[in-house]
Amino acid sequence: MNASVAIQSLPEAANDEELIRVVDEVIAYIKSTGLNCYVGPFETAIEGDYDELMDIVKECQHIAIRAGAPSVAAYIKVTYRPEGEVLTIERKVTKHHQ
Repeated sequence: MNASVAIQSLPEAANDEELIRVVDEVIAYIKSTGLNCYVGPFETAIEGDYDELMDIVKECQHIAIRAGAPSVAAYIKVTYRPEGEVLTIERKVTKHHQ
């Protein structure tokens, strides 16, 4: 695992219920990839191969549009280490959730 990504999907929506519905579809897609992920209140973190993660980030935008959002913005954070491993989600947060 040479990368981790945090993505906050921000679809345009008529109301909170619609916003949550679209974001839930994006999160369901992320979970369906089978990669290790962590859903937080503002963003979802995913770990894996850099190129695969970049494809997932791109598809998240498409998912939101197909779910009915007229537009979508996203905040994305990327950690990439081509030679070696990045810190895991578990190592970063487990001690805070016991």
